[in-house]
Amino acid sequence: MITVHINTIPVQVKQGSTILQAAQKAGIKIPTLCHVENTLPKGACRVCLVQVEGARGLVASCSAPATDGMRITTNSRQVRDARKFVVELLVSEHCGDCKTCVRNHDCELQQMAFEMGVESITYAGETLTTEKDESTYALVRDAGKCIKCRRCLDVCNEIQGVGSLFAQGRGFETRIGPAFDAQLDEVVCVQCGQCSAVCPVGAITEKEHIDYVWEALDNPEKLVVVQTAPAIRAALGECFGYEPGTLVTGKMTTALRHLGFDGVFDTNFTADLTIMEEGTELLLRLKKALVDKQQVALPQYSSCSPGWIKYVEYFYPDMLDHISTCKSPQQMFGALAKTYYAEKVGKDPKDIVVVSVMPCTAKKFECARPEMNDSGFKDVDYVLTTRELGRMIQQAGIDFKALPDSEMDIPMGLGSGAADIFANTGGVMEAAVRTAYEIVTGRELPLENLHVEPIMGLEGVKKASLKIERTLPEWSFLEGVELKVGVAHGLSNAKKIIEATRAGEEFHFIEVMTCPGGCIGGGGQPRFTTDAVRKKRIAAIYQEDEGKEMRKSHLNPQVMQLYQEFLGEPVSHKSHSLLHTKYVSRN
Repeated sequence: MITVHINTIPVQVKQGSTILQAAQKAGIKIPTLCHVENTLPKGACRVCLVQVEGARGLVASCSAPATDGMRITTNSRQVRDARKFVVELLVSEHCGDCKTCVRNHDCELQQMAFEMGVESITYAGETLTTEKDESTYALVRDAGKCIKCRRCLDVCNEIQGVGSLFAQGRGFETRIGPAFDAQLDEVVCVQCGQCSAVCPVGAITEKEHIDYVWEALDNPEKLVVVQTAPAIRAALGECFGYEPGTLVTGKMTTALRHLGFDGVFDTNFTADLTIMEEGTELLLRLKKALVDKQQVALPQYSSCSPGWIKYVEYFYPDMLDHISTCKSPQQMFGALAKTYYAEKVGKDPKDIVVVSVMPCTAKKFECARPEMNDSGFKDVDYVLTTRELGRMIQQAGIDFKALPDSEMDIPMGLGSGAADIFANTGGVMEAAVRTAYEIVTGRELPLENLHVEPIMGLEGVKKASLKIERTLPEWSFLEGVELKVGVAHGLSNAKKIIEATRAGEEFHFIEVMTCPGGCIGGGGQPRFTTDAVRKKRIAAIYQEDEGKEMRKSHLNPQVMQLYQEFLGEPVSHKSHSLLHTKYVSRN
């Protein structure tokens, strides 16, 4: 540990910490527009300048290492003037009308200019040219609004390991985007939206479906139903001033009814269904390998996260047989809404509109995949991010905080606690273990043992194993088997676990989530998502799970009724035709 003095306050930090990290530990705010947690410091925006005793000039606190005995001033006249000057220059070349920008009142540059007293532009000059890239299903890029902070480069290259975006040119002519000024749909992009989640301005945003949803809601001939992902309930409140991690499940349900949806359902229902289908698929693979001695694609990888699926299609197409054939819970819901639910309510599927509320921009791409129409129609019609739902509620003039709680509709609105934790990294795996253990052994897991601690938390790659003993007769081939599972979140960590399996490390089942922290850190969640925010949302999701009596997917009575009335059994011919799919190489 070393000691530094910030504005005369002594602060102890680990050796190797930056000045910015020391200030954060002391509770002192230093503004920055380029810094992204868990990435290498860049010092690109120069907004985080501070004064260091003995230094020749001001230094960028995000990249300058703290040294023992260092004396730092963060609020001197020289520092304030320098920061204001930098922000004024950024605003001067920023192209766009704040009054009509989707990031108005949610823009870090706008807020920073206000806080620093930028009331006029002294050095008005050339502004950037607006060039919109709307080529993908999920994202919109506006080059005129880019301030070249390079946050998007950090998350795309370092955290996700995808490499869609690069800095090209120099000085004022610098452009941030795909190589050779290509459009996003011309390069490798998984549409995860992490770039839009860290962009401080409106240079990268989700492609909005709000107008399409309003149009459907206004059409009296359409039955419009909505499903909400588990991660939404722990984050939507942030759009209305709640602390991160505040559960707003009941208020969210009421708000959706006020918006005019004819059915308010829960993606948790099909998350439970996913456990039944995906778990059965894994058990069948293990039986083929252990009993029939067949060559089987093991380990099996989860298939809930569409950015991960696209990543495999691009970078590891030879691994596609290892991916579970299960559709994601979102797509399962859409297929059932236009078959099972349509039959129940006596409605022609062509007149049913399925809307999803998701923490993920890649879900917009997923619902548009040509494979996702096994119901005979497009399974899911429109996807709203958490941020978009927040804007729709505001557009409708709904006082969110004043809303009473209400319950979701039946039959497709009932979910278990195991389905809730799909939102967290490690949650899909934990939900699968809860059900697989009881199905294979015939013994009930005590409630205090439901959490699998080795796969909880924010470590990038997590591992666990479970020795299977005393099985039911039909699963006797698993007796004595040590089931080995892995979990990765963030695509650069997915690469690590893939390479570990190729180097010979044994796994049977691996969960991968595209975004850091899992869905609670998705590209469509309220900004700005730090590890502290992720931890609060994760804790809220576990609280939701622990507060339910039903915490295991196979105990969901509505899912069991679905099998009895419609699907037959897990991985039946009917379930396979509606709920399973295959993917394509994009090498």
